[in-house]
Amino acid sequence: MLRNYIKIAWRNLVRNKAFSAINIVGLALGLATCLLISLYVFNELSYDRYSDKANRMVRVVFRGTMDGGQINEANVMPPVAQTLKADYPEVEEATRLQSVGYPTINIGDKTFRDERLAYADSNFFQVFALPLVEGDAKTALVQPGTAVITRALAQKFFGNANPLGKSISIKSWNALFRVTGVIDKIPVNSHFHFDMFMSMAGLPDAKSPSWMTSGYYTYLVLPKGYDPAKLEAKLPQMVSKYMGPQLQKAFGMTITQFRQKGNDVSFLLQPLTDIHLRSNLTGEMEANGDIQYVYIFGAIALFMLVVACINFMNLSTAGASKRAKEVGIRKVMGSVRQSLASQFLIESLLLTAIALALAVGLVYLTLPLFNELAGKALHFNFLATPWLLPGLVLLGVVVGVLAGSYPAFFLSSFKPVQVLKGARFTGGRKSIGLRSGLVVVQFFISITLMIGTTVVYRQLNFIQNKRLGYEKDQVLVLPETWLLDKKEEVFRNQIMQDPRVVNVSTSGYLPAGPSNNNNYMVYPETNSTQLVKTVRYDVDYNYIPTLGMQMAYGRNFSKAYGTDSSGIILNETAARTFGWNGNALGHTITHTENDGKPGVYRVIGVVKDFHFRSMHEAITPLVMVLGKNSGTVIVKIKTKDISGLLATLKQQWEKLTTDAPFNYSFLDERFNNTYLAEQKTGRILGFFAGLTIFVACLGLFGLATFMAEQRTKEIGVRKVLGASVPSIVGLLSRDFLKLVAIAIVLASPVAGYTMNKWLQDFAYKITIEWWMFVLAGVLAVLIALLTVSFQSIRAALMNPVKSLRSE
Repeated sequence: MLRNYIKIAWRNLVRNKAFSAINIVGLALGLATCLLISLYVFNELSYDRYSDKANRMVRVVFRGTMDGGQINEANVMPPVAQTLKADYPEVEEATRLQSVGYPTINIGDKTFRDERLAYADSNFFQVFALPLVEGDAKTALVQPGTAVITRALAQKFFGNANPLGKSISIKSWNALFRVTGVIDKIPVNSHFHFDMFMSMAGLPDAKSPSWMTSGYYTYLVLPKGYDPAKLEAKLPQMVSKYMGPQLQKAFGMTITQFRQKGNDVSFLLQPLTDIHLRSNLTGEMEANGDIQYVYIFGAIALFMLVVACINFMNLSTAGASKRAKEVGIRKVMGSVRQSLASQFLIESLLLTAIALALAVGLVYLTLPLFNELAGKALHFNFLATPWLLPGLVLLGVVVGVLAGSYPAFFLSSFKPVQVLKGARFTGGRKSIGLRSGLVVVQFFISITLMIGTTVVYRQLNFIQNKRLGYEKDQVLVLPETWLLDKKEEVFRNQIMQDPRVVNVSTSGYLPAGPSNNNNYMVYPETNSTQLVKTVRYDVDYNYIPTLGMQMAYGRNFSKAYGTDSSGIILNETAARTFGWNGNALGHTITHTENDGKPGVYRVIGVVKDFHFRSMHEAITPLVMVLGKNSGTVIVKIKTKDISGLLATLKQQWEKLTTDAPFNYSFLDERFNNTYLAEQKTGRILGFFAGLTIFVACLGLFGLATFMAEQRTKEIGVRKVLGASVPSIVGLLSRDFLKLVAIAIVLASPVAGYTMNKWLQDFAYKITIEWWMFVLAGVLAVLIALLTVSFQSIRAALMNPVKSLRSE
């Protein structure tokens, strides 16, 4: 019986080639989209789950409020790990990590600078369950001056030689490390990636008792089934016991007084598996994902599948009249409704199987493009992912049954007496109403995605064109100039003499991309008890003009004033926060220096606010002091001969040092890289919005064809009675355009609400305007009209003699 069902199903698919093709292509696109996004979603949800202790691990983070300003730090103070392990028995293990960036590495006479390094505690590899392929994980990082490297780095540095015992030199630190272990690699789905781990035992600051400095990523392992909230509730006591005395010494107030002024500091415990998708703290080791995007793309996958299934149901029920006599004859010959329903379900499953095979092919073809859009390295491999094949089979069965169940029961319900009399079956008002509702759902989804894509691109355009308070174009950034040591000033002077250069500054503090970061606790006025958290920039005399910043009032640092070493420049937000809006000049700011003595600075100027962080964050108080901060040279250029200038700078660099290669970036590129996640979201939304519309139009095209066929005689009569072609086209198109109009009305508030929620993540954002909804609506109407009009015009131009001769 099953063989007979499959044979009949295949004949029906072949007999109706056009509509079978529409169904298969639409369903294949829906399934392919679902598969692609599922790969992305599963990858995002798999982060940091490679350790067998992952569900028991938490990261300690630092949060606080200072005079209304928020502190959200991913790293904490040096003694936190040891204190938690010693004072709280529920902490089974504690380990730390400190990122040190990309220093230049020397192996013999060769230099390398693309490797990312970190210091780690000796138990780090045991806590994270990262096995060593060479060496002992328990002892590899016990001794100072030891290091564990990845297999790829061992091959790069030492070739096929045994790396154990080999030396790695970092001349800029005057440090030598001995390789004591090799790991395979850090898993791709980890929130950190380093090429070399050095022993924390060799880092003097790691043993510091200071609770006033941070920089250490701290992880804990808790008992199975233990609620981290219980330990978190005890942490305020740790703050009072250990941080309180140091806070009093530094700022002259007890922790109680500190809190009474509306300030607070605390430690929170963040589940390890939440870091990638639910954490966006200052100082994250890498750019994290966002759970919102997982929800958005998961919804898109579901929408695409729903749209494709709707197409199938619509076309199957609309074409009921073609199968009505078949059903009638089968019932007269003794077929029961159950067997007929099974027959139609088999057809649905066969069509789904073909579509699924086509979808798998599409996934293989489009995965490289999707990886480029999403910034991922996803793989579609049946051997590497054992659950993939059973999952595909299950998906095919579920989609086939869901998409085919309504048509199967609808078609098998026909009464043989009526269909054999020649009655035409459109399914009645209920069926027409259902098909209309399904068309509305399709265009509701399409229009929602169109509005969402418009808002994302408008927000990105707003970010690109917003006045930043500094000039990002034609600004060259030359990192690691501290490698030149005393020759750094020589290099800077050589650059300044080039006529293609407008100005040069030396500072590691940059308003876009990776930058030095220095939180600075200050008192406005010497006798104030108001403690304010600011960001401190150490700059030189040329920093403000090089970046094109504007003074609101007052002046920039100048060599003409010998007292500027104790001068300070505020941004406008800092002046307002201190209560000096418009009148900050001459006021003083006090900060407790590292030696414990108060440092007093006098305000000499106020710079106009500029964006020194992502536009997700509001501008916060910032201060600039005159200081030596070598390491990065910032060059303002004015030339079209950029390649020639870079070649000149490279020659000058290589004359001064051979220890490191010449490296550069542009400030506008660093700025754009800050919004890579939003750019990827815009591209993916646009891509899938286009696919959704295409699939919806496939269904609309097929539905319009069926409707035109059912009204063939009506059109013939109207033409005989004098109806014009435009009036007939309007008649056939009107019903579909009404459905699109309903979809526009329903989609607009939903899209508006959803995108407003997305925009709330930005401190500086666009306003969603009426024209965005109109644009999406007009596009939807035009697309629907073009889709339907082809069949409408074809039906209107048909010779009425052909359609009426059977009457």
